[in-house]
Amino acid sequence: MEWVFTSFAVLLLTVSVSSQEMPYEHLLSQLQACPKECRCPPSFPNAVYCDNRGLKRIPKIPPFTWYLYLQNNLIDVLSAEALGNATQLKWINLNRNKITNEGVEEDALKAMTNLVHLYIDDNLLTSVPSPLPPKLEELRLSRNKISKIPAGVFSGMDRLNLLDLQGNKLQDDAVTELSLKGLSNLVQINLAKNQLNSMPPGLPPTTAQLYLDGNNIEKIPADYFKGLPKIAFIRLNRNKLANEGFQRNVFNISSMLDLQLSYNQLTEVPVIPSGLEHLHLDHNKIKSVNGTDICPVSAAMLDDYFEERGPRLRYLRLDGNEIKPPIPRDLMVCFRLLRAVVI
Repeated sequence: MEWVFTSFAVLLLTVSVSSQEMPYEHLLSQLQACPKECRCPPSFPNAVYCDNRGLKRIPKIPPFTWYLYLQNNLIDVLSAEALGNATQLKWINLNRNKITNEGVEEDALKAMTNLVHLYIDDNLLTSVPSPLPPKLEELRLSRNKISKIPAGVFSGMDRLNLLDLQGNKLQDDAVTELSLKGLSNLVQINLAKNQLNSMPPGLPPTTAQLYLDGNNIEKIPADYFKGLPKIAFIRLNRNKLANEGFQRNVFNISSMLDLQLSYNQLTEVPVIPSGLEHLHLDHNKIKSVNGTDICPVSAAMLDDYFEERGPRLRYLRLDGNEIKPPIPRDLMVCFRLLRAVVI
């Protein structure tokens, strides 16, 4: 029995990551404190795996835990007592449980002062929980029943760069400049598959990726993107956009790289910027594409502009419209970097 313990100790000491980040005695105490319902691999002693166990409650999590996996259980309470010692948590996965807002004990989130990633997808939340851990960088709350974003819930959340709220029940009155206030470094926001009729106001100027697929949006204000100088990816697939709902040049933004407008009611191709690389216009009502009209550079200047500032479009999807092959020659003359055109 003694040789087994010795071999185990040697194994712990040979884990380079562990030996650098956690003293040996802490490694040993962490493993000894591993909840009986969970796994704590010696090769990854900062992690506690309690996923897929049919748990109804969170077991008492030991100190020095950085990564906690609780997905695919029956947990309905985010317990402050169970997480009280896990003050070094950086990542917690609570996806596919039964957590409600009433089940989120206030001190449970408040105590996670080092948490960076919080995943609570596929639960029963009706509102964004509060208060949130102050160092959070990534918050995923998709496929809940969220219809409310409380005012001030993101106050002081200046490290949050990803907010995923897709597949909830958010309406226009829930997504406002006031409810999003505090997200001063947000890069990606996902509001797909909600119940929005309008473009969300008050997005921070740092926003680079905006996902709005599967809503009921019909209009885009003329100056909507002026406050988003870093916007690069926009997904508005499966909405109710028609050409009458926005100015033709509304997407002519220098930072834009990827624009997706599939499954809408467009009859014309909107003006696109020179730097755009991917354009999805499939399954609309477009009857023809005139390369000269949509080219962001005039024919007279095309050769001069091409090498340095010519159109960068590489992928164009037009299938599901009323366009018939072949691909118009003037389209290829303008967009010389095109590698794929789907008609």
